[in-house]
Amino acid sequence: MKSPLPLEIIGGGLAGLALAGALQRAGVPVTLFEAGEYPRHRVCGEFIAGLSPATAQKLDLEPVLGDALRHRAVAWCRHQQPIEVQPLPAPALAVSRHRLDARLAERFIAAGGDLRTHTRVTDLAPRAGRVFATGRRPGRAGTGWLGLKLHAVGLPLACDLEVHLGDDAYVGLSAVENGRVNVCGLFRRRPLSAPAAQLLAAYLRAAGLEALAERLATVAVDPDSFCAVAAVAFDRQVPAQDRVCLGDACAMIPPFTGNGMAMAFQSAEAALDPLLAYARGEAGWVGARAAIHSALHRRFRWRLASAGALHPYLLRPPRQRWLVALSRARLLPLRPLYAMMH
Repeated sequence: MKSPLPLEIIGGGLAGLALAGALQRAGVPVTLFEAGEYPRHRVCGEFIAGLSPATAQKLDLEPVLGDALRHRAVAWCRHQQPIEVQPLPAPALAVSRHRLDARLAERFIAAGGDLRTHTRVTDLAPRAGRVFATGRRPGRAGTGWLGLKLHAVGLPLACDLEVHLGDDAYVGLSAVENGRVNVCGLFRRRPLSAPAAQLLAAYLRAAGLEALAERLATVAVDPDSFCAVAAVAFDRQVPAQDRVCLGDACAMIPPFTGNGMAMAFQSAEAALDPLLAYARGEAGWVGARAAIHSALHRRFRWRLASAGALHPYLLRPPRQRWLVALSRARLLPLRPLYAMMH
């Protein structure tokens, strides 16, 4: 029997790790290049909305997600005033990236995969057998938005998930493992300066979320969990590609949806069968690449467009007032959006 063709994946986030593990367990030799290391903290909401059992089964994710917390509702607030408690169509899974990425990396290595951490690939030319899971695509700079995240220890929550709307900002709170709460926000960049974890509090106050900043001041925070990412931008559609791009390299959805992690796994799922066919000599690279792009476009285009249309209403105070009015009229379109993500 002819040996499968080897594949290489550049980028060891959720999409790259999940795909690499599934391919390796199917007998395809995979080399995964990752510029960082594991475990690590990432700017991420750390809850997974919209991950179907079929996707989890296809990628064999139960060993890494089996003990994730289950969140069933999200409380929306504007300037500390409740807007609505929104039940989720299915429980969202909550787990830190610190834990999840490390588990996926360990499983890939255990399956015989070649994981090369601290390795930044400089030759990024597309070629047969190469998959890009490198995070945000080049050229998304200068948007003026900033993502900040840290873990608070023992912070009481009013609901499984909380989303707080501020002036040019919103912040999500999600309980994860070991009594920690992930606090992750998207903010308009401001001329603020503060040491590491204190920077988040400064941005909260500048966005009119003083009460949330005071809540954080009453509990311990893990300073090692603090991280930031600049030049945050989001997509309306999956672009045409001359290469296989997965995860954030394919498309980024606004974080209020909680769907970014699920989309990373779903993009890996979409790529798995075409890549297996290529590795086994059953399909050419151009055909496999086209099949992957078509699957990604079908799966993500409507949710990206819908989330992108709603996103400005979460950030700008005048539009936030429209959001509150829609909620009071029971017209807030969150339930259809959450249903679309499954």
